[in-house]
Amino acid sequence: MPLIPRRPGSLVALLLLTVAVGPWASGCRRAVRPDLGQDRTVEAGVPVDLGSQREDATAVTWDFGDGSDAQTAPWVSHAFSRAGAYTVRALHEGEEVGRVQLTVVPRPVLRAVPASARTVMWLPELRGHVEQLMDFYARLVGPENARRAVESSPLLPLLFADLENGAGSVVDPDEGFGFFLLPEFDGVVTLLGITEPEAALKAVAGELERAGHGVMPQPDGSATVEPASGGPPMLLFEDRGYLYLAVPEGLEEPDEGEPQQAQVLAIPDAEVARQAVRSLTGPGISEDVLLTELRGKVASGSMYLFSGKQPGVAPEEEGTHPIRGFAASLAVKPERVDLDGFLSSSTPLFQGARAPASALLKDAELGPIAAAQVSVPPEELARLVFGAPGSERRERMVASWRREGLDVEALLKALRGDVVLRAYFDIPAFFRNFIRNKRPDIKGSIVFEAGLTESEPVRALVQKQLEDSVLRYTTQQEANGTLFRTRIREHPVELRITPERASLIAGELLQGRPRGDVGAELRERFGGEAFSSGHVSVMVDLGRLRADLRAAEKVPGVPNMLLGATKALSGALLDRITPLDSGFLDFSPVEGGGRLKGRLSLRADQEASR
Repeated sequence: MPLIPRRPGSLVALLLLTVAVGPWASGCRRAVRPDLGQDRTVEAGVPVDLGSQREDATAVTWDFGDGSDAQTAPWVSHAFSRAGAYTVRALHEGEEVGRVQLTVVPRPVLRAVPASARTVMWLPELRGHVEQLMDFYARLVGPENARRAVESSPLLPLLFADLENGAGSVVDPDEGFGFFLLPEFDGVVTLLGITEPEAALKAVAGELERAGHGVMPQPDGSATVEPASGGPPMLLFEDRGYLYLAVPEGLEEPDEGEPQQAQVLAIPDAEVARQAVRSLTGPGISEDVLLTELRGKVASGSMYLFSGKQPGVAPEEEGTHPIRGFAASLAVKPERVDLDGFLSSSTPLFQGARAPASALLKDAELGPIAAAQVSVPPEELARLVFGAPGSERRERMVASWRREGLDVEALLKALRGDVVLRAYFDIPAFFRNFIRNKRPDIKGSIVFEAGLTESEPVRALVQKQLEDSVLRYTTQQEANGTLFRTRIREHPVELRITPERASLIAGELLQGRPRGDVGAELRERFGGEAFSSGHVSVMVDLGRLRADLRAAEKVPGVPNMLLGATKALSGALLDRITPLDSGFLDFSPVEGGGRLKGRLSLRADQEASR
């Protein structure tokens, strides 16, 4: 009997019969091909769907390759807790029927923050950053104060304990930590990247209970937290690899002067925050247009801050609400923290007016331990002091001073727009007083100066104020102005008014100090164009104070045998009060907004003295 039919029609019939019956015939195995998709990259903590949800889909056994238990089902959703490369295999009756390679990467913290958030502060990753930041903070405020600060935030004890003891066994050191504010929620939400949700929830719940809060676990794995001091309940929950703690503050009242359609009423219900997180899809706030723009304008750092314009501002109101947002970074180094920030504005700051050139720092006593400068256009300075033209505050002040016989508008026109404050430490007076009174009373001088275009309105104001006060004072006419003298709490005070400036010196009179360009000296120390025209700058220099104390060799009125001991004691007291060496902050208008620079430095020998 031939194996192949001779007639073509019989051959076709045999082929059709084989196709129709073959795989499903008794003794034949059905081909199982589960849907695994292509090899791809996914984020830690975010569930991955594998298989099919069709009713006729065949159940297979899923081996995820990450050490977790296998599951048998036609379809599964699985989250990988840690970054790495994993091979997922599908098994049917013990045989592999499919596999896919998944590369798991840390989930960026900004992708875990809802896109509606308008303010967020975050550390992009913990490894190598949080330890430096905490070490600097502990050295700045003291270990005990730092410990109390950590304990006051429920997520931080888990973070530090896990990084120290478990090397990231519960907390994910490659993911982030942060805080954010939502326009619809009156409170703050903290989030932390984790690898073990149940262990993390349990650890934080324990910290909250030890702090006296009432913790009530919920069936969905979250926990409601009743604050020990009363108030709206907090909510602790996990979502896609991040642990969240929503802390309400209280009901926010709408602003009376704000249009009703622009008001966003936030409520203190923590469930609102959870719903915002649960409904988060895609990139969250990470691809916010303004955030992306402003992050490109600040330097890299360990910690970042972003605050965008609140919703509800109509395009036609942009002129009255020109500030678009702010971004800043903090770069932590062993002995200092550097701040770099950018304030974005839709219109030029100060309406594009130029700040005045100032000579207030060019010829002054050298060696201040603190200094501040405000250099802004005159009308903007007047806004800060008296309010905007036509405002109720300004009109009220103008009317009040007019009743006293003073012309406020003339006074405003007399301001040049530059103001300077300098503080000096009087080393000899300090040592003499220390030995005499056996206590370290601060001795020194504070100098306040304002640039003027004319002196008469200012002189009239000062004269009027002194006449109406209980202070005893003297007036002395000089070749180029007027000098007023008085005493406040036994400290001498001098106010000299000339056509170019008003200068007030309070405290020990400055005598014998060398003079020079203080602004140039400060720019050389702190860099950039700080303390120059158009800048608002502030600095504190305790390093100079320490150096001046050490450098004192001979002090009139202080025996040499006592000077050494007094220097050592005063230096030790200063070091005990603060390890700060210097602090610096500078703001200046630039194209598109304003640039903020800052630095906080600790004394270099602090580590050796600890």
